[in-house]
Amino acid sequence: MCRLVQVNYRKYDGSLHWNLRMRRLGEDEHGVWLGLPADSVMRKGHGPDVRLDVAHVLLFPRAAWWTAVFNAAPRETEIYCDITTPPQWVSPDEVTMIDLDLDVIRKRTDGTTLLIDQDEFAEHQVRYGYPAEVVAEAEASGRWLLEAVGSGAEPFGTAHASWLAMVSQDGAGPDAG
Repeated sequence: MCRLVQVNYRKYDGSLHWNLRMRRLGEDEHGVWLGLPADSVMRKGHGPDVRLDVAHVLLFPRAAWWTAVFNAAPRETEIYCDITTPPQWVSPDEVTMIDLDLDVIRKRTDGTTLLIDQDEFAEHQVRYGYPAEVVAEAEASGRWLLEAVGSGAEPFGTAHASWLAMVSQDGAGPDAG
């Protein structure tokens, strides 16, 4: 049976942001990998379900200020990295982190890699009162991710492929197993 993990992204004030339940796929030198097949759901806060049309895996690195989503084709965004506080494992079945607004994405079609949501990051520094060390860590992670994702350095090269294959082939729902 596949173990399910509750994933809770929060905002700096503690409010619930994106949240979902994912299958625990395993671990490697890059961190913990969770995944979901196509047609799964997630929620923003306590809002309605949002359908996910493609399979994807999520990497939670150890002691890093980011998480990374690797989407199956044909999704236009191949890689989506959220800059966050380091993921905290509340229990083996729950992980949480603070979303710090900045994101790094890589487009599937041409490999373009972008740092996005700088406006939201600037706004939330004031709104939530991000401490200087949080701002510095977020900015440093953004620079590092932009280079690593853009160059295809692992885990942004092929490391995700075998994990993504685990949820792309079976088409079963998140509670299967």
